[in-house]
Amino acid sequence: MTPRLIRSLEVLVAVAETGQMRMGAKLLGLSQPAASQHIANLEKEFGTRLVDRSTRPARLTHAGLRLHNRAQKILNALSDMESEMRHIGQASINVLRVGIQASIATTITPSLIALAQEQFGVEDIILHAGQSGDHEHLLRTKQADLAITSNPFLDMDGLERHHIMKEAYLLVLPPDYAGPTDSLEAVQEYLPLIRFGDTTNAGRQIAQHLRRLRFEPKKVIQADRSSMVTSSVAAGQGFSLLTPTLLIDGMVEDMRMSLRVLPVTGLSRTLTVVARKGELRELPAKIAELTTRELTRKIEEFVGGIGLEAVTLG
Repeated sequence: MTPRLIRSLEVLVAVAETGQMRMGAKLLGLSQPAASQHIANLEKEFGTRLVDRSTRPARLTHAGLRLHNRAQKILNALSDMESEMRHIGQASINVLRVGIQASIATTITPSLIALAQEQFGVEDIILHAGQSGDHEHLLRTKQADLAITSNPFLDMDGLERHHIMKEAYLLVLPPDYAGPTDSLEAVQEYLPLIRFGDTTNAGRQIAQHLRRLRFEPKKVIQADRSSMVTSSVAAGQGFSLLTPTLLIDGMVEDMRMSLRVLPVTGLSRTLTVVARKGELRELPAKIAELTTRELTRKIEEFVGGIGLEAVTLG
């Protein structure tokens, strides 16, 4: 099997999973024309149409579905072979591919690299910062060995999971806000809500929780990065709901914000190290311990006592 054919099969799987040629190409770091050419090459190779381009989202034809099923098995087998050869015995791990939650990537990357290199002899490290949806794709397509993420992916088999922490959301206000804080309804009379967008796991979680509470924000500003949310709050443009680790980057940059206990209950997120079972020996557990230690230290340093009180370890 040639490298070109393997790449074309990867493109077919990515397009099938995302339902869009553009998104499938983005996941693999390709341009849309390049991804389209890979699909065209497969169709020419097998003499049949594989993708119905007349529908939105794009759908696989019957032949495409059959090939997609075979392609997944082939790519999984190749990845399993690669992982086995890279991690065989007690030898050093040559390459470590890690997906990291974007909001904590800057905080833990230096320590993670030091741990992998000094204690486990890792030679090459590939880091991907992103959202939990990105990590899911990387793990499913075996482009990542491990993820430090806000989604434990309980629906995926063959994974080991190591708890980092559970953290409650806090009410985050501009530094000079002097209005009421006893309810979200009261706050929104003075400020719009700034939250993560619906394309992120945190954004969907917050939106769903607020609907359960029957809280309908009058005005909403959405962003997909914690630094965008914190900078807007620090500038007095609205209020937000953020966990201590989501606040670290903004606090490190000396963004001034006022923090309060959230006047509603039950809104929290969990951080977990997720890895394919048995492939990395004790490295996933060690990374979980390291991440817990580093995040706790940064929360204490930059967010303070209210941040530590919002965190549950173990």
